[in-house]
Amino acid sequence: MKLIATNRKARYNYTILESLEAGIQLSGNEVKSLRDGKASLKDSFARVEKGELFLSNLYIAPFSHNSDAKYDPLRLRKLLLHKKEINKLVGKVAEKGMALIPIRLYFKRGLAKVELAVGKGKRVYDKREAIKRKEVEREMRRVASSK
Repeated sequence: MKLIATNRKARYNYTILESLEAGIQLSGNEVKSLRDGKASLKDSFARVEKGELFLSNLYIAPFSHNSDAKYDPLRLRKLLLHKKEINKLVGKVAEKGMALIPIRLYFKRGLAKVELAVGKGKRVYDKREAIKRKEVEREMRRVASSK
């Protein structure tokens, strides 16, 4: 498995409840650009439209030797899942505060895959609590290593 990009803010902004792997429909030049590692999951999200799942705001940089002048790096990209899996996700996302967030983008056996997570948005005080917990753990490690 070759990791291309991760969404580091996802675990900070959302409580991850469940995750699953989905294929992603790409053009040839996009695959070449991904192999170069030129992608960003920042601010990207997935949504269901007419029974199909689409990934929005996934930035894939234009391939350096691309001849397509009309290439849109933020275009909607279709995610490949079984209908049963999509229906299951629709039921979970229908609840208030739930969202589909891409966590990682990677190659698995030569195919581009995205790890999608069902997450519930964190409140500001939850984020502060997480920061405090990390600081306490860091301080405990520092004290333990100095002894």
